[in-house]
Amino acid sequence: MIEAVVFDIGNVLIEWQPERHYDARIGREARERMFAAVDLHAMNDEIDRGGPFRDTIYATAEKYPEFRDHIRLWHDEWIHMASPAIDRSVRLLRALRGAGVPVFALTNFGVESFEHACTHYDFLAEFDRAYVSGRMRVIKPDARIYEMVEQDCGVAPERLLFADDRADNIAAAQARGWHTHHFTGPEGWAERLVAEGLLSPEAAR
Repeated sequence: MIEAVVFDIGNVLIEWQPERHYDARIGREARERMFAAVDLHAMNDEIDRGGPFRDTIYATAEKYPEFRDHIRLWHDEWIHMASPAIDRSVRLLRALRGAGVPVFALTNFGVESFEHACTHYDFLAEFDRAYVSGRMRVIKPDARIYEMVEQDCGVAPERLLFADDRADNIAAAQARGWHTHHFTGPEGWAERLVAEGLLSPEAAR
């Protein structure tokens, strides 16, 4: 029996496609050249582990003068990269809460960037518990972050249902005995929640 549902945030509740934003902002060719030269996702992992948001990005920008202004956009236009909300997923989150099902977040997110996101997306304040990697100083798929969730919430692994868009994060949760759903869109997630008896078909629409 599932006792609590755990949501990833990026690409589950909010679209997270930095490449798409840069393509629109500077063009695909320039974006591909920059991403080939600079490991921007590794930079973001540092933030997700608790590194300072602006300072980490601006320090990286200084190392690559050719791309300095464009790298800084990762900070300066971050909220536009982390958008839009996936409305159906938000409705499912709220439907679960309305049905009395505890709902947690488990997300790779920086401390300051999460606080920034909370000023734009009110549903980020609606979790019963929010596990944010920047606060925890460890990121998925490290086994330690899942262990920390278990210890804090007190729910047995086999009674947690976790949705994430990344297969490696899902595999790590499965290894600890969590029930999982590889999120590829809100329709499949809605069907899974109905199949688990957590929502009625009407509530999952």
